[in-house]
Amino acid sequence: MKDDQIKSLMNDQDKFLKTEKSKSISQRIETLEKLKASIKSHEQDIVDALYKDFQKPEFEVLTTELYVAYKELNLFIKKIKKWSKPKSISSAWLNFPSSDKIYYVPWGKILVIAPWNYPFQLAITPVIGAIACGNTVVLKPSEHAPYTADILEKIISEVFEDSQAIVIQGAVETAQILLDQKWDYVFFTGSVPVGKIVSQQIAKHMTPHTLELGGKNPCIVDASANLDSAAKRICWGKFLNAGQTCIAPDYLLIHSDIREKFQQKLVETLKDFYGDSSKASSDYARLIHASHFERLDGFLNDQKVIYGGISNAETNFISPTLVDSPDFDSPLMKEEIFGPILPLYSFTNFKDLEVTINSFDKPLSLYVFSENSSFTNQVNESFDFGGGVINDTIVHFVNDKLPFGGVGASGVGNYHGRASFDTFTRQKPIVHRKNWLDIPLKYPPYKRLDSFKSFLNLFR
Repeated sequence: MKDDQIKSLMNDQDKFLKTEKSKSISQRIETLEKLKASIKSHEQDIVDALYKDFQKPEFEVLTTELYVAYKELNLFIKKIKKWSKPKSISSAWLNFPSSDKIYYVPWGKILVIAPWNYPFQLAITPVIGAIACGNTVVLKPSEHAPYTADILEKIISEVFEDSQAIVIQGAVETAQILLDQKWDYVFFTGSVPVGKIVSQQIAKHMTPHTLELGGKNPCIVDASANLDSAAKRICWGKFLNAGQTCIAPDYLLIHSDIREKFQQKLVETLKDFYGDSSKASSDYARLIHASHFERLDGFLNDQKVIYGGISNAETNFISPTLVDSPDFDSPLMKEEIFGPILPLYSFTNFKDLEVTINSFDKPLSLYVFSENSSFTNQVNESFDFGGGVINDTIVHFVNDKLPFGGVGASGVGNYHGRASFDTFTRQKPIVHRKNWLDIPLKYPPYKRLDSFKSFLNLFR
């Protein structure tokens, strides 16, 4: 779609994205069922598209893309009617007699900007929540995953009328034009630097928003940890999707007493996962594009590689790589890695952890492997992060009963399950006063000052 067409479309309020508030809950559920059926009919197309975009293994597509989407759909189909009911609230004394309620209403027109790393799931999941809550949606998928973007556009056009949901494809310029428009809500998933730009652009309209970003997620391995389990779960969480996961461990902090032993277990685990040559493994994805490959490949310059470090520019391939204690001022540690490179550091006491973790902005996630509950409690109480896991990595993402989101530089707001409902609706409070009693105390002329002072004493 051309830039002038986007502007024309956005300005044509009679045809484009009228609010769907009038749609009943049953109609929304029918739409969600239709969306579910469309995704199911295009499952193989989705698998094929993600392989074409960056050789994502089919198993990872099924588990990290489709499973998450189906789970969110099923939850909203089951719960949206219950969640949407007005909530009765006890009324204030001064309003007696009255009945008070909170109504959950859609924001209206929502812009969803999706990233490339999980290009189907991270696009469709917020759309599901927004539509279920009665909003209309413009989805801008990532131009870096063009095959998946085409499938998303095909599914959305099959299920929705243009007045309810539409996909607009394009690059940075298209995103900027969309962000220049006035929205009722903006939902953005992407990097911290781009998130800051998005926040600045929508600030001129004071648009409410959710920013799902990232950060340098620490992973702590205590001396008491189950090392076999920790090695498997860390390697899985880090090298899934070739490390292109916002909640993946960004660096390891390993207790010095077990450093050498655990390092060897990591190497053994990576060989078990991907063989002696991960390039030949059908279970290992590629990097999304050449510029991302060049960025990560450059990170390895002058680093002490413990394992891996093999790269191929023709296929955007970098093998699972372990790096020994890179300098905090190196490019590798200056920003979120977002790839299959894992720095390893040692620590001897809790002060070491504080110095390292507090050297970076508040992370999206934090992981700690330990059998010592006092230690895990100390970690949880000492550091601020979006969400975390004890004795595993990234699994908090799949529990739709947990809100998902960041804090500080790692994000604003959250979603998933009920949290998505809270994000894509706003609370509208209504007080319904009765007429059978009207206490004159509050009306001028104020002749009952002493009476109100006595009343006020109840609150003093």
